[in-house]
Amino acid sequence: MSSTTLTLVFAGFLLASLLVRLWLASRQIRHVALHRDAVPAAFTATVSLAAHQRAADYTLAKLRFGLVSLALGSAVLLGWTLLGGLNALNGWLLAAAQPALGDLGYQLALLAAFAVIGGLIELPMDAWSTFRLEARHGFNRMTPALWLADQAKGVAVAVLLGGPIALLILWLMGAAGPSWWLWAWGAWVGFNLAVLVLYPTVIAPLFNKFQPLEDGALKARVEALMARCGFAAKGLFVMDGSRRSAHANAYFTGFGAAKRVVFFDTLLSRLSPPEVEAVLAHELGHFKHRHVIKRIVGMFAISLAGFALLGGLSQQVWFYGGLGVAPNLAAPNDALALLLFLLAGPVFSFFVAPLFAGLSRKQEFEADAYACRHTSASDLRAALLKLYEDNASTLTPDRLYVRFYYSHPPAGERLAAMGALA
Repeated sequence: MSSTTLTLVFAGFLLASLLVRLWLASRQIRHVALHRDAVPAAFTATVSLAAHQRAADYTLAKLRFGLVSLALGSAVLLGWTLLGGLNALNGWLLAAAQPALGDLGYQLALLAAFAVIGGLIELPMDAWSTFRLEARHGFNRMTPALWLADQAKGVAVAVLLGGPIALLILWLMGAAGPSWWLWAWGAWVGFNLAVLVLYPTVIAPLFNKFQPLEDGALKARVEALMARCGFAAKGLFVMDGSRRSAHANAYFTGFGAAKRVVFFDTLLSRLSPPEVEAVLAHELGHFKHRHVIKRIVGMFAISLAGFALLGGLSQQVWFYGGLGVAPNLAAPNDALALLLFLLAGPVFSFFVAPLFAGLSRKQEFEADAYACRHTSASDLRAALLKLYEDNASTLTPDRLYVRFYYSHPPAGERLAAMGALA
């Protein structure tokens, strides 16, 4: 392939994905707005018109904000690639940092500079989303001081965890020969497994407080459910999610014997004990069907294919030139190859996203069915309705938008499936 051909293919995919995103967003906006003033027939007895309209307004606000983010993201992507931004940054660092830091130090500096610039570009959008969009619809509870503290902690975690794995992969790319990509993939797998183990006890407590579940009756109910389902966890914890948001959730975290059950305090304040039990049974369904293991294995398989592809592309001059970068002649191109792959990959993989979304929805149906077998279907239905209402999730999404983006089934499909099971 020539550089010109790659440029045309990349530009074509970028334009096509942008047009499809705009088309899907416009469909969703029209569909939600059209049905804003009437609660769907299946929900008229359980959802008020005010709650339905609140969800519609929140959905529309997020979609419009998403269009702004899409425009900015596309402009930044073009700026980094075909308009020469990454090429200019690389040229400056090659002259300024490579003589003093050496090849490996210069490449690590390139990755760091790219991450810092990208983070600074995204920071205003994150602030607007938190303090305007989420606050306007009653969800944000973060103070500016807490938001800044989270940003600082996030940077520190990225440096402490991301720096060593980036350095290791760069070193392997230069020292492990033609099969470097296989060694790098192994390092990446080990890194991710380590993060899964460390996250519950080391990383998550940096951002939130976790207290043991103290409600004796609820704890007994939850432990009885886990015993019936043959599930063991290291502890039951309540997280102070209300410090940051009014959104509610519950989840499992950790890996192997380090698994924990975590409830948002907002969830416990909203749901009754039988409803909490039903939500937990849904999460247990994911483990019983091995959805978590399947997702981890799938992620590792995709990353293996990605590393193998990068191993071939990094040796091709047209790969760099076609994406707006002149490859180095007197220094390694490994960091450039990594960045270009990370920039271009989502553009080319965008059109397979519906396959993964569809698989995720299928797994959610399976987890719901498991929960209905081990708890009350009516309790799960009532809990989900409360969560949909509390999180302002629209009850009237566009059908094609759902098929392309939704990782969870929309409320109508999900509750209809429960009704069929009952």
